[in-house]
Amino acid sequence: MEITATVDRIEGELAVLLLRGDEKIKFNLPVFLLAGMNEGDVVNITITKDVVATDEAKERVMGLIEKLKRES
Repeated sequence: MEITATVDRIEGELAVLLLRGDEKIKFNLPVFLLAGMNEGDVVNITITKDVVATDEAKERVMGLIEKLKRES
């Protein structure tokens, strides 16, 4: 999924972005992720699911749950 947002303002270490098409929706990102961007710039942000990392995290948690069950 790709979203488009406008850099509304920079507040210290955070940039406040407004979702294009529905500027009532705003979110913050650390400024370092927007290197070279300034207030008023329009940015595209791609969001993807990391399937491998998700599966690894689930396996790790399931392992911890099983370990706790055995120790009880």
